Amino acid sequence: MPEDDGSASVFRALADPTRRLLLDRLLARDGQTSTELEAELEMTRFGVMKHLRVLEEAGLVVSRKQGRERRHFLNPVPIRLVHDRWIGKYTEHRVAALADLKAALEAPMNDTATATTQVFRVHIKATPEQVWQAITSPEWTQRYGYRTVSEYDLRPGGTFRALANEGMKAMGAADVVVEGEVLEVDAPHRLVQTWRMLFEPGQAAEPLTRITWEIEDLPGGLVRLTVVHDVEGAPLHAALVSGETLQGGGGWPYILSDLKSLLETGTAYMSEPV
Repeated sequence: MPEDDGSASVFRALADPTRRLLLDRLLARDGQTSTELEAELEMTRFGVMKHLRVLEEAGLVVSRKQGRERRHFLNPVPIRLVHDRWIGKYTEHRVAALADLKAALEAPMNDTATATTQVFRVHIKATPEQVWQAITSPEWTQRYGYRTVSEYDLRPGGTFRALANEGMKAMGAADVVVEGEVLEVDAPHRLVQTWRMLFEPGQAAEPLTRITWEIEDLPGGLVRLTVVHDVEGAPLHAALVSGETLQGGGGWPYILSDLKSLLETGTAYMSEPV
């Protein structure tokens, strides 16, 4: 019997119309509490919690405590993994991604995400040390996602920058396409940094955003990688990194899906840089 790649639980969770409605509500306004979802859906608290539990088990929702409240965030990474496993290999994805990214850099961004905190989570068969290296080592970062060489000075106050690959330069990108500063370092479990894209003037004019990488060691040789991106005051960044704006190339869901593929199989989903 073939090993379950996790897609079965995603399909089961999406099969229920009430759970799809919950995801729709979180897509419309992310980070809601159970009470807010209950009022919006005219459903009992018990019913909301029951369905949220199934969505969490499938990885489609991530719940995090903020102050005294527990808020629920839509996690599109499992849907991206299903896409890559069952849909993407049957499409001309590489060409589409290049065209979509170029369009995103040239077109005005009218439809922007409103959530100021975005949470993404993926489970990877690897060690925390391997995941840490894949995030922070330039030899690894150029092998997945947007294939940029990421340079970290891993100390509080250290610099971070991502360098354009040849495909980005061919589209007119500058040498440095993302900049930031390292705020916290606890290798191999936690990294906090600022982050700002520089592909076009509108992005460069937005304030620095904040990314928290959380790497948790789980039983069975699994690592749970959670990326929390605070995009307050940066609507262009919010739209692109969320993955909702497909012209941006897929955002964090695409990057984390590709990272998982590389660490587990030795081959990233995309064989050539975007």
